[in-house]
Amino acid sequence: MSTSEGPSTPWWRTAAIYQVYPRSFADGNGDGEGDLAGIRARLPHLAELGVDAVWFTPWYPSPQADGGYDVADYRDIDPRFGTRAEAEQLIGAAHALGLRVIVDIVPNHCSHQHPWFTSALAAGPGSPERSRFWFRPGRGPDGERPPNNWQSRFGGPAWTRVTEPDGSPGEWYLHLYSAEQPDLNWDNPDVRAEFEDVLRFWLDRGVDGLRIDVADGLVKDPALPDVPDPVDETDLPYSDQEGLHEIYRSWRKITDSYPGDRVLVGEMWLPDLRRTTRYLRQDELHSAFNFDFLVCPWDGDRFRAVIDKTLREHEAVGAPAAWVLSNHDVTRPVTRYGRAGDTGFTFADRRHGTPVDRDLGTRRARAAALLAMALPGGLYVYQGEELGLWEIEDIPDELRQDPVWARTRGADPGRDGCRVPMPWSGTAPPFGFSPEGATRSPWLPQPAEWAGYTVAAQQQDPDSVLALYRAGLRLRRTEPALRTGRLRWLDQPDGVLAFTRDPGFACLVNFSDRPVPLPAGQRLLLASSPLVAGALPANTTAWLHTTVDGQAS
Repeated sequence: MSTSEGPSTPWWRTAAIYQVYPRSFADGNGDGEGDLAGIRARLPHLAELGVDAVWFTPWYPSPQADGGYDVADYRDIDPRFGTRAEAEQLIGAAHALGLRVIVDIVPNHCSHQHPWFTSALAAGPGSPERSRFWFRPGRGPDGERPPNNWQSRFGGPAWTRVTEPDGSPGEWYLHLYSAEQPDLNWDNPDVRAEFEDVLRFWLDRGVDGLRIDVADGLVKDPALPDVPDPVDETDLPYSDQEGLHEIYRSWRKITDSYPGDRVLVGEMWLPDLRRTTRYLRQDELHSAFNFDFLVCPWDGDRFRAVIDKTLREHEAVGAPAAWVLSNHDVTRPVTRYGRAGDTGFTFADRRHGTPVDRDLGTRRARAAALLAMALPGGLYVYQGEELGLWEIEDIPDELRQDPVWARTRGADPGRDGCRVPMPWSGTAPPFGFSPEGATRSPWLPQPAEWAGYTVAAQQQDPDSVLALYRAGLRLRRTEPALRTGRLRWLDQPDGVLAFTRDPGFACLVNFSDRPVPLPAGQRLLLASSPLVAGALPANTTAWLHTTVDGQAS
């Protein structure tokens, strides 16, 4: 299915990339929040894990209304994390360990505390400052109704009315997320020039790539038409507009002007994978997350269909697939696979609070990890995934910080449950997340059960999730088939997926509820769970090595 890669393949086409959520990764100064000093001290964990690059979610100055995705200054570091000098040192330290660095860029919206927006509020209607955003008069005799019926993706209307400098009720501004995240107007040349400069700013400081938040949403239909009821997700006036392609072609020219295969990665939740891959043509973005794979339920036929479509659509534009099982926005795999029907993103999908079979979820998450690692293309690992952490669903209401929680008035608990700080060592919170003598507890509470799931505890256990990830990522680097081999499906009984990649690699995933025999003449490289009497148990993946003639090697 997938094309083979040559010896000079750019690093990003097959890279394993680890996502760091800075506030929850490691706390260096004891204030209960992660920071750059903590991250730098833990870089050896990532090098030992076997990933090729690290992606940092936003580390910019921000009031943190949405976990840093409300950016007040795109060229600096939030003081709670450190300084710009520390960021440059962190980039250098990562490079010294052989880890490339990807940073987040948030071009759809900024913070309501960004100087552009505060100037727009002060300048008033019709000003050049307001033309950088989507300010519009309201509907109705006194402008008391929003300009259209668009809804925020965090719940509630996508418009907020401002008070004008003279104290009168005034215009409305668009925010497809929280009210603290005004959408930028990409029809304005100031916006385009600003972000091209921001790209160069971080590329000049040595980053190897940029992950683009809400990459499908920058351009809006200038008529701002109402969205029909019911909503047609395939035809939204604020997503996948044709003008986006021109923007990303200009960005691609910038990254191509730098040495070292710099990369642009798009975050696009589009209903049709073919529409996503249009942005991956050779003069646009390099890569995009595969969310169809992430939200796929635990079902062999569904996974095969997603894999087939992914490889087919990416091959058509000459782009690599990028497999992902979790991130900072979705339910963790252990929880998702441990209860029926949970695909992890929207509140309805997450099925928050419904019973979870954690043992079953862990077995499936381990199997899914080896499946993802065995597929052609790139791979993303979200922090804590390599420890088998689960979604924390009993966070006290008063500690929840996701704006989804507030904007839905508690109807949707939001995404804090996958952002609980990492457990590194020890037998009680903060589990090494903060140094000894820390003055504050972690910003979100860690469960006592994590004592057996710390990095230190799992390092001593050859059967741990951490040991599995290390072994899988190591083989992914050293097995030639896992870098260059084409995928070919093998015939198997119902409930079993099997494929080969040349030379001499096979992957079997048992989605059924019964053990299945392994093919004869093959040597076991790695299994997500122990074999039973030589057979592959339910909810287990095996990697096998065979010679061309089918004999064990």
